[in-house]
Parts: sequence; structure tokens; C-alpha cells
Amino acid sequence: MIRPFARLLSAAVLIALFLPVVQAVAQQQVPPAPDSSAQQAPAAPAEPAAEPSAPTPAAAPVFPKPDPASFTAASPTKETVDAFLTANWGFDESRVWQVEAILKTASEGVSKVVIYLGDKSGKEKPGAIAFFVMPDGKHVISGDTIIPFGEHPFAEYRQMLQDRADGPYRGSASKDLEIVEFADFQCPHCKEAQANMDKLVAEFPKARIVFQLFPIAAIHPQAVRAAEYGLCVNQLGGSSAFFQYAAAVFDGQEGLANTDGATLTINSAVVKAGLDPEKVAACAATPEIKARVDASIKLAIDIGIDAVPTLVVNGREIPANAPYDTLKKIVEFQAKLDGVSLQ
Repeated sequence: MIRPFARLLSAAVLIALFLPVVQAVAQQQVPPAPDSSAQQAPAAPAEPAAEPSAPTPAAAPVFPKPDPASFTAASPTKETVDAFLTANWGFDESRVWQVEAILKTASEGVSKVVIYLGDKSGKEKPGAIAFFVMPDGKHVISGDTIIPFGEHPFAEYRQMLQDRADGPYRGSASKDLEIVEFADFQCPHCKEAQANMDKLVAEFPKARIVFQLFPIAAIHPQAVRAAEYGLCVNQLGGSSAFFQYAAAVFDGQEGLANTDGATLTINSAVVKAGLDPEKVAACAATPEIKARVDASIKLAIDIGIDAVPTLVVNGREIPANAPYDTLKKIVEFQAKLDGVSLQ
């Protein structure tokens, strides 16, 4: 099975196709889609060349030689596709691929790209997968997912976050390496992800690690209120007070199950952050704070996030509760790709 192009669903998680395969769970803003991880990967086109059957690997795969007749589209170029795949998969040194075809389609400006994918160890059976590049040259469609495309596929989202991610942060004031966590205080998987976040803060002191609020009111009715109070804690007490508040809310998360419990939990967290609950409540009731929460939600939607917890590393999305070693490897790779020194 060609896992890197599969979207895994576990406990209502939806992971974008070009993200690494990880055992992660999340809370979604929308109902879960059917599990596509069980579906077969798209086959290579029958014309102009049929897909050869992939041999059972014993070592690194040897891919069939590409047929020049399979490159009928003017764009994208093979070099652009390779750069795109390197940006997405280059962190994994075991992954190997070959661009097999870039084909015109019946839709003007839409190209079909077919690649062979395997791993150096030969543990996974190599196979063919396909995706479609849109006429703007900036997006890919694979299944029902739209993914940024190009030699620098994450650049647009990186700039958007540098301009608009305004949540409390830890670490460096510089945005050269910016890790934005989109989270919901009532989401249990966000609570679990905080261990990863603390490790990232410790291991990447040159990173700016932002907590960006993304309350999903449809499934977490107390999350918006917790977010509003959080913004006021940050406004009145600074980022140190905010992260004390956040830790206390996550610790008492079960109390958010109903309105009265949420009042006790949130007020207790405010006190632990060293602030007066009445002053914070007055701040949280203002239109300005509601507008800031709405703007944070809109930012998440604008960059295509529909589940929490999600990290965005210089524009690249990663499930925040992925195995920490995977997160660390991707952060290091993305920093290298963007020319950011970690020393």
C-alpha cells in the first residue's frame, strides 16, 4: 500500500495526503469523510503506456524506465514535480520515487502526474500513484483534497501566517522559523499534544512557537469561551500568564463538559495565571475579543485546516500529536529547506 498518499482516519482524524503517515488523532470541524486509506492508489494511465506490475521488493526498488511518450503536458516540468515531492517527502531518507508521466487531460490546463513510489529498504511494495495539477500551477487535487503545489509549495501559507498569526508565543521573536499550533481547549487530543509542544519549545529555542486559537464550537460548546478568556489573560498578563492559564485549562479539561463546570475551570485557570477572574470576564465580553477569536478561526479555515490539533511549520501542516521524533525530523528538514539556522 502506498501510504504517503493515503488519508488516515482514526477517531475522526483527517490527515492531508502529502503529510507523513502517522498514528495521530484529532477533532474535526466537519464530519469525517469515508476512509480513503483502504482504497487502492490511483493506477497509472493505460495510455500511452500501461503500468508495469511492481515486483515484490527484496531491496531498494528499481523503477521502470519512463517512456518519453508519457510526458505530453507542457507543465508542470519534471523538475518542478521533483522539487514539490522533495519539499513534502525529503525529510524521510528512506523514501524514493520516480516521475513516470506528466500527461495532458481532457480539461484544459489540468495535467495528470504519475509517479512510482517505494522505500530503500524494500519493506513496502512499490507502486504507482497519481494526482492532478490545476491550471494555476499552484494546487494539486488528489482524491477530494486540494494541496499547495510548486517548487516552494508552503511559501504562500508561510507568508499568510507571518502576517496574521497573532496568538501568544514562546521562544524567539523572529518569524524565520515559525511553528503555529492550532488548538481547541476542549479537544482531548489537543491536551495530549501539549507534551509534544513542550518538547519543541525546549529543543528549538530559535523557533517562534505560537498558540493560535481554533475553537470548534459545533462539538465543543465551551471552547469559544475558554479561548476568549485566554486572549484576555494574554492581554492583561502577557504570554507567560497565558501559558499558565492554558496548562490549567487543559489539566481541568473534564470540567468544560457543561456551563457550570466551565465557569469553575476557567476561573480557576485565571487565578492560577495570577489574574482577577472578574477583570478577565469583563475583557472577554467585549466585541474586540470576539472579533479576535473569529479572526483566528478564519485564519485556520483560510489555510485549509479543518481539524485540531494541527501544527504549521513555516507553512507546512503536520498533525500536532504525531510521534515526536517525526515532528522533530520535519521541523529540522523544513528549517534546512528554508535556509534557517538552528544553531
